[in-house]
Amino acid sequence: MSFIHTDFLLSNSTARALFHDVAHSLPIIDYHNHIDPVALAENRQYENLTQLWLSLDPYKHRLMRINGVPEDRITGEASDYDKFMAWAHTLPRTLGNPLYHWSALELQRVFGIKETLTEENAQMVWQACQEQLQQEEFRAANLIKRWGVETMSTSDDLLDDLQPHQQATLTHSLNVYPSLRGDTILAFSSQHYRAWIKELATQTGLTIRNLEDYQTAIQQKIHDFDQAGCRLADHALDPDFYFALPSEAQAMNYFHQIIAGNKLNQQESVQLTSYLLNFLGKAYAEQGWILQLHIGAQRQTSTRLKKITGGAGGFAGIGHACDIDSLCRFLDSLEQAGQLPRMILYTLNPSDYEALASLTGSFAEDGVAGKIQLGPAWWYNDHYEGIQHHLKVLANYGMLSRFLGMTTDSRSPLSFSRHEYFRRVLCNTLGTWVKEGHLPNDTKLLSELVQNLCYENAQQHMKYGNKTEREGKSGARVDCNPPERITNNSN
Repeated sequence: MSFIHTDFLLSNSTARALFHDVAHSLPIIDYHNHIDPVALAENRQYENLTQLWLSLDPYKHRLMRINGVPEDRITGEASDYDKFMAWAHTLPRTLGNPLYHWSALELQRVFGIKETLTEENAQMVWQACQEQLQQEEFRAANLIKRWGVETMSTSDDLLDDLQPHQQATLTHSLNVYPSLRGDTILAFSSQHYRAWIKELATQTGLTIRNLEDYQTAIQQKIHDFDQAGCRLADHALDPDFYFALPSEAQAMNYFHQIIAGNKLNQQESVQLTSYLLNFLGKAYAEQGWILQLHIGAQRQTSTRLKKITGGAGGFAGIGHACDIDSLCRFLDSLEQAGQLPRMILYTLNPSDYEALASLTGSFAEDGVAGKIQLGPAWWYNDHYEGIQHHLKVLANYGMLSRFLGMTTDSRSPLSFSRHEYFRRVLCNTLGTWVKEGHLPNDTKLLSELVQNLCYENAQQHMKYGNKTEREGKSGARVDCNPPERITNNSN
């Protein structure tokens, strides 16, 4: 029997019933990923398995480095086939890592290959996938739909073109919306920051001479994102995040220094970041958006690898615990102004789980369920034990029934296997709790919980679509039907 069989990760009858009868058939809402919207709009055809499966996945790059693979065969000038062979050499040595599970799921669900990839069968796997990649259903948008994805949000810079999202939606019957990745708005120390501001001025037709001009330009672009159906913004709070609001006059002075080409010291940079984060939080609240905060990634590690691969090369680590006091002051400043947006708090450091889960009950709004959310197990934590740990913490310290479910946080169309993986772990966790007597063996109650965590909560919370669609006015784009899930080779 194949390693990935029908009841993979499902250890009891309740788990099996919940997965096969409820979770498996639900459509997917993926509210945070890094898929290229241009690839979806073009319905891009991939040249080979490396281009589809490896080049876009820093998770795999990281394990290949740990395994001693030379960088030339990871992100360098080696041929795509040599890079694939390097991964075939590495994969059998990843036992215990979630990539071993995900890779097996991806090969079987998409290509019908039930054998686990090894150096011995690598040539056969390469050739079998190469033949299938020539077919229409293996193009980018078609692959996403085959996973059962109904709606997805990509991560987009404030200056990115938003036309590909609309094109992908209209052409491929797949709801593709932007979400604003706002880190460049606060990237004062970047050597490209002043050029970025110049481009912002060009796109908005505004002259940016001071902080007020800058805020006006940002608001104009936020409006454009909103009209394109954006429902979420996203900011990274690195381990050294500290919140300290300056006066308006101080913030204006700091920004003037930047426009003049001067550098801010650490304290000034912290204060200007705090001021603009506060401004952005209020702007997102006015639009009814959800603010995602990704907390705790140690992005400053290997200077060598950063120069080779850029900012997302799989070399970041887990930083120290979050400054909860600063985070609370940030949220409290918005709440006191009556402009606290709904939030999703992700953490890369699992020691923060309990603290962040408890915060979901510290900031609330009458009539708004789950206003502050502990986001899904993220990055290094989305493995079997990590997902279980996250579910247990959320149940113990917060309200599991309001959880928004899984995201891929990925760049590859094959990584949507993580939704199936999450759903299997979720159903097995609930089944185990029933078996141990912690939950009632109530089919209706458990089925509703699974349906909410896998689909309904995200669908109701996100309210995707542009203003016209959300308000139900005429001319709204018709939502696509849930696309067909992968049904072949499902065992």
